[in-house]
Amino acid sequence: MMARYVAGRLAGVVVILFLVCLFTFVLFFTLQPDPAVMICGKTCTPERIDQIRGVLGLDRPFLTQFLGFIGGIFAGRDYGEGANLVHCAAPCLGYSFQTNQSVMDMVVERLPVSATVAVGAAVLWLLVGIAAGLLSAVKEGTWLDRTAMGLALGGSSIPNYVLALALQYVLVVQLQVLPFPQAVAFSDDPAVWFQSYLMPWIVLATGYACLYARLTRANVIDTLAENFMRTARSKGLSPALTLRRHALRPALTPIATIFGMDFAGLLGGALITETVFGLNGVGKMAADSIAKNDQPVIMAVTLLAAFFVVVGNVVVDLVYTRLDPRVRITSP
Repeated sequence: MMARYVAGRLAGVVVILFLVCLFTFVLFFTLQPDPAVMICGKTCTPERIDQIRGVLGLDRPFLTQFLGFIGGIFAGRDYGEGANLVHCAAPCLGYSFQTNQSVMDMVVERLPVSATVAVGAAVLWLLVGIAAGLLSAVKEGTWLDRTAMGLALGGSSIPNYVLALALQYVLVVQLQVLPFPQAVAFSDDPAVWFQSYLMPWIVLATGYACLYARLTRANVIDTLAENFMRTARSKGLSPALTLRRHALRPALTPIATIFGMDFAGLLGGALITETVFGLNGVGKMAADSIAKNDQPVIMAVTLLAAFFVVVGNVVVDLVYTRLDPRVRITSP
């Protein structure tokens, strides 16, 4: 039954990704200006524009172009002909209009930076958000509760770019306790790696931590009011043991669902955070490509983000059945 369910969900993933491919292809290759004109420049001759269109395959019917794009993802594709023939190995997402670099190579090169930002921020917001929410729920109505929720409300109201600029000014310019962020490999210098990513982690985690604190507080308070919690307390269990054994799992199960979707979305690139801090990840690549109207790169980032979100949704559904015994996969 589980195998049948997983197979059905994976089939749904394929369909959704195909529709995303179709939508992005239509959007960026039929509604945007002619890519050949952008590549060639304003002083280019019509003959040169036609030649570029032929090399890129833009002179072919729309369906042929789309099927060629899909086929390139699985089997690779060729650009040009004769002496100018260039083979793009699978998975082929085309070549950048600005740098003529393989888009897949660009994504692979920048994905570790985005993954580092996403994983570090996720760990930080989970620790801070859930801890603050639990504390507020246990101390409901006290000054600790009001203070934590006040900070959560204020933190969620601060835009990422404002917090990023403020942290850079205070910690880098004024106090000089942190270097300006740069994409340093962990193996090269662990200390500089940690210092470089600390501010992006804080900026990206702040809004999520505030949201998770409020959600955790609300879920734990609701769970503590359930009949089974009153039964556990009536048996003489200590408050800490009651909370740990009986309240945490049902209260945090919805948080796991939200976390899966939030984290999957971040793997596609944290556009604002990476751009403000100058980290050369997928998000910054997307921002630069949008500014330059580099359509193949924009399409690749869109597909990458869609892939992570759709797959993350499937993973969350599977994990949810393990976390909550009330949820069971049944055959239709």
